Amino acid sequence: MVYTEIKEKNNKKYYYRTISIRKNNKITKKRRYMGKDLKKEELKLAEKEADKKMQLLNTLLTKEDLEFLKKIKEKYSQEPKETLENRYEAFISNFTYNSTAIEGNTINLQETAQLLFENITPRKTLREINEIVNHKKAFDFSLSYKEDINKEFILELHKLVVINTLKPELETQIGKFRKLQVFIRGTNWLPPQPEIVPKEIGALLKWYTKNKDELHPLVTAAYFHAGFEIIHPFVDGNGRVGRLLMNFILHKNKFSMISISNSTKYEYYKSLEEAQKGNLKLFIEYLIKNFKENKLFF
Repeated sequence: MVYTEIKEKNNKKYYYRTISIRKNNKITKKRRYMGKDLKKEELKLAEKEADKKMQLLNTLLTKEDLEFLKKIKEKYSQEPKETLENRYEAFISNFTYNSTAIEGNTINLQETAQLLFENITPRKTLREINEIVNHKKAFDFSLSYKEDINKEFILELHKLVVINTLKPELETQIGKFRKLQVFIRGTNWLPPQPEIVPKEIGALLKWYTKNKDELHPLVTAAYFHAGFEIIHPFVDGNGRVGRLLMNFILHKNKFSMISISNSTKYEYYKSLEEAQKGNLKLFIEYLIKNFKENKLFF
């Protein structure tokens, strides 16, 4: 994520544009000096120029990509209202199944749909059942939410996603930024220390506020998801909350939402890892491919 750092020396303020990236299994920062004692308008222009040079986020989509995404948005807007309920049931069943399966849930797609809409409970653990039910509740909450992304919204999503699924010793962490160091299975890098999580989330939200109207919604959603997963702000549920937030951004901008398929989760992980290293292009390409293969618009 990108944010501005201010360092004071000899009664002068020095401004740096900073981005957090993964490098050699660690979270590191890349800085670009913008100037000293900048006025508000000067700082705004310097930030915009630094962002262009550091990331070129506004050049990630080709002309062909933009044309394709325009058609996707138009097609989504033309979906008949008469099929809304049917499309909702199909999408949330698919999205919930895939998003929980990526994290290890063994309830299949058919069982997910039956549990959510027919009250037929599969022979699975209570934790897995609660993960499915919780995900739908969190999704429904995001659909009804009229404001934009903020800290309170993120914390409420987490509460809805993980309630009645965590070990007893972690229940005090529900709906709160983690107070513990977390470790990610299958990788050597460590997410930020817990004491700096609120600051990192604050920086990500500030980036979102500044850039949401400047960048294409798909770029904004992809960048926010990558930045959120770098921070890994919760003891559990980070992936599910992160994908809900990505879809919230798309939906808010009148785009069809995305269901990341469990069958392509390794491609998803690889492209997301590259995004976290500062190369968002591969993740953008993965999401566009997802749209091209998608037959369900919601």
